[in-house]
Amino acid sequence: MRFGFLYIFLLLCSLSFSQSEQLAKNYIEQGQYEKALTIYKRLYERNPNRMNYILGLVEAHQELEQFNEAEKILRSKIDNNSTNAQLIVELGHHYELQGQQEQAQTYYQRALETYDNFNYNQAFSLAQTFEKYNLLDEAAIVYEKGMMNNPGSNFHLQLAKIYGEQGKLEKMFNSYIALVLLQPNYVNVIQRNFSQYITEDPLNEANIIFRKLLIKKLQQNPDVIFNKMLSWLFIQQKDFKKAFIQEKAIYKRQNEGVQSIIDLARIAISERDIKSATEILDYILSTDANEDIKLTAHKIILKAKVDQAEKKDYEEINKQYLNVFENYGKSRETISLQVDYAHFLAFNQDKKKEGIAFLKDLIDREPLSRFQISRVKMEIADILVLDQKFNEALIYYTQVQNALKNNFLAQDARFKVAKTSYYKGDFEWAQIQLDVLKSSTSQLIANDAMELSLIISDNSFEDSTQTALKIFAKADLLAYQNKNQEAIAMYERILTDHKGEKIEDEAFLRQAKLYEKEQLFDKAKVNYLKIIEFYNTDILVDDAYYWLAELYANELGEPEKAKEFYEKIIFNHADSIYFVEARKKYRALRGDAIN
Repeated sequence: MRFGFLYIFLLLCSLSFSQSEQLAKNYIEQGQYEKALTIYKRLYERNPNRMNYILGLVEAHQELEQFNEAEKILRSKIDNNSTNAQLIVELGHHYELQGQQEQAQTYYQRALETYDNFNYNQAFSLAQTFEKYNLLDEAAIVYEKGMMNNPGSNFHLQLAKIYGEQGKLEKMFNSYIALVLLQPNYVNVIQRNFSQYITEDPLNEANIIFRKLLIKKLQQNPDVIFNKMLSWLFIQQKDFKKAFIQEKAIYKRQNEGVQSIIDLARIAISERDIKSATEILDYILSTDANEDIKLTAHKIILKAKVDQAEKKDYEEINKQYLNVFENYGKSRETISLQVDYAHFLAFNQDKKKEGIAFLKDLIDREPLSRFQISRVKMEIADILVLDQKFNEALIYYTQVQNALKNNFLAQDARFKVAKTSYYKGDFEWAQIQLDVLKSSTSQLIANDAMELSLIISDNSFEDSTQTALKIFAKADLLAYQNKNQEAIAMYERILTDHKGEKIEDEAFLRQAKLYEKEQLFDKAKVNYLKIIEFYNTDILVDDAYYWLAELYANELGEPEKAKEFYEKIIFNHADSIYFVEARKKYRALRGDAIN
């Protein structure tokens, strides 16, 4: 029983000391050094050998410029333990605070010489103390000696970070590579660290050093980890052909499937390098990958070609779809490709009836799952909206909702019910559906619902007749129908007849995006600048800044202008959804090698 009371008493004492120490730290952070000093003195008296209390007391004295008192404490502890290198560094720092640099260096050097052989814990503790005071050269020496004296110890991560801060890029990359060889699971973390130095520019110093180092390592030791790192580097440089060479080497040596090659093709497509993506996916078709993988390859490349095609390309794309169906059949295994083909017929070739007939035949012909039938019905409904057969479309969307309750596709169908109602001018019913979707489990759907809901509510409140809103909805429908010039003209009606109304900035933005589609970049620029000029405090200004920066960077060839507008987001719109991308692209344009 007495032991139980003793345990509880000691536990309460420990908690009390811990709370007191935290309070003292808070006082230090708040600049209330006298209060901190009082607490640390009390803690030190109770436990004069605890390092936290010693250093806290010394810091409080130093902040109050009571240097003699601080020095007495440090020297008394060093006298009692002359090999405590951590305290010797603290004494060196004590002199540095007083501007006595030469004397400080003497003690730093003495700390380094304290041990003939650092053990792991000694090395880590001493190096951390040097790092605390940004003494990176000394910290690196300690880590290096610690690894040399303790084979098998691992300070590669700590050394890599120090070398990076010192600008010793080759040493940094070497340390990271050594870490990956020991712990391959760290590769993704390390690549994120590399992103601070590697840029899209292959002539960037860090890129050149890293590439040469990896090639040298690969020649010395043909480990696939070096192929993976080279592939990652080439992807950063958007050199997908070179990345593909590495991915092929990995595939041939590991034979673990082609998923990473498919992922590379998708990245190439996202960067509009269809030529490289086609070469990559053609390679997949030449391997012994299973039929599902090959169908995925066909689907990816055909969809990418459709997205970037001009009318003159349609006949060739149509042939490619039909060739795939000839080789693989029109069965449930190719259902995804068949849905894409119907979309291509309706939306690109204006063959709406043929597209719907193709999909209805698919439902009648094949024993499909509930999800597959719903996917086909969603596409039929999309085409019906394209054809302005809104009521029929709503029936199909509702059927999907009822068939797949709480599924993502059901939520998407509900959003499309709202969008279709919006297109036909039934804003009240659209708003009811959107209110439900604001709490959707899909963040993308929730965001889209919120955006459309705001457009309807804002412009219904301002204009009870909803005149401008009706024109805006018609323009959105025309854009959905790929009638870009007619949509541009419809948005212009709002800008002309409803100047100064709340919907004006939305019309400027929508019209600008269509100008970009039509490659009318100067007109798009004017629209973005008008949003910035007239709606600088409204919700769309960060959109205007970002898309204008993109326009300057990618289409107008004015990187300095692009930097200016990325910078607006970084400094004035930290909560923007574009903040992370804007910062990344700003740094790349500025030529940062190191964050």
